[in-house]
Amino acid sequence: MFHRKKKTPSSRQYDPSVCQPVLRCSICTGEQVAGFRRLDDGKFEEVMLVRNDADLAVFREEYGITGEIEKIY
Repeated sequence: MFHRKKKTPSSRQYDPSVCQPVLRCSICTGEQVAGFRRLDDGKFEEVMLVRNDADLAVFREEYGITGEIEKIY
């Protein structure tokens, strides 16, 4: 009856001269949130909750991130 289309992962972009990809981690609960920290004022913009390695891989793929992602607490 209804046909759902699969979402194709769209490549999103960020400006490395303005912000840096980081994981904000909770010391108490271990929760991790992927997002971007502005280089000028240090404000954090949340993008997605990271529950496992697959979620982190999706974040990396969506934004074309390679290399290490800094963890902030």
